[in-house]
Amino acid sequence: MNIYIKKEFEPDYNNLVLAAKNQKPKRTPVYEHIVSNRVMEEVSGVKISGGNTGNNKADMVEYYNNYNKAFKVLGYDTTSFEICAAGYMPGSGSLGGHKDGEIKNRNDFDRYEWDKIPGIYMDKTKFYFECMREAIPAGMKLVGGVGNGLFECVQDITGFMDLCYIRSDDPELFGLLFKAVGDMLYNIWDRFLDLYDDMFCVYRFGDDLGYKISPMLAPGDVRKHIIPQYARIINLIKRKTGRPFLLHSCGNIFEVMDDIINIAKIDAKHSNEDVIAPFSEWVRLYGDKIALFGGIDTDALCDISGIDIESYVREVVTPLIDKPGIAIGSGNSITDYISPQRYAKMNEIVRIMRGE
Repeated sequence: MNIYIKKEFEPDYNNLVLAAKNQKPKRTPVYEHIVSNRVMEEVSGVKISGGNTGNNKADMVEYYNNYNKAFKVLGYDTTSFEICAAGYMPGSGSLGGHKDGEIKNRNDFDRYEWDKIPGIYMDKTKFYFECMREAIPAGMKLVGGVGNGLFECVQDITGFMDLCYIRSDDPELFGLLFKAVGDMLYNIWDRFLDLYDDMFCVYRFGDDLGYKISPMLAPGDVRKHIIPQYARIINLIKRKTGRPFLLHSCGNIFEVMDDIINIAKIDAKHSNEDVIAPFSEWVRLYGDKIALFGGIDTDALCDISGIDIESYVREVVTPLIDKPGIAIGSGNSITDYISPQRYAKMNEIVRIMRGE
């Protein structure tokens, strides 16, 4: 596949840092939360060999070298990289695997080995972070860190439906779950930042809080149990590193956005769907307070959308290309079902519009 390459791209991670701080960088960054390896291979022409499992260091470093090279070829100043915490919680899998929750009642909660999880996470992920450290190209750094936010981790050991039952049957346990997971994530981040801060320029986690019409939990519960835990972790990150923090959260979360901004102190927000609100509305409401990343509805990047992708991208990007605090990409992620041709066209148009 032909991609837009005018000359050898020279990445500069400071562009994304400035955007995340709601400032104007030298060029508007392109940004993705996640990019499918299959789609990235086809569009970039870089073979991302191997995989992100196994224990052969040379193979893993080669994999990350190719992964980062593909980001560079496509005009990214940073690579998106995180290792999610939920999968290291004993009995997890209720969120992604739809299995029965590990914690259904107070006895389950009391037996759960919360204190062991930070050590498990750090031990099991050390190999991958250290291999990635050897593969970061000059001029680039990473956006990411410890994947999964509070709500996703809680759901992964309870399931959403059972979490709602717990909210009704045992409100105290409901609160204890968020506090325990908050403590767990805080302890992981505390250790993580001491070891890997040199690799990252912007930290983030993803925590999908909303449906298309509202938050998944009552706004009062989000304010009471989730946002204060966000604030603890984000304050830790900023105190120890001084780096900006990006929240990825899907859904209609307008009811709690002011609290996320004012209490949790996020610097930037990613994820938008036109069916909820066009990206321009997010920028209108919050662009004077935080940075906004994304813009191009993921549905528009699918072949079945019927949307003229070039016209759509230009319409979204034209009023934003010179604004501070903007990074352009999909409103969610580049998944396996995204059209490689449409992703390539989005990437090409944005890069032309920013002056390449």
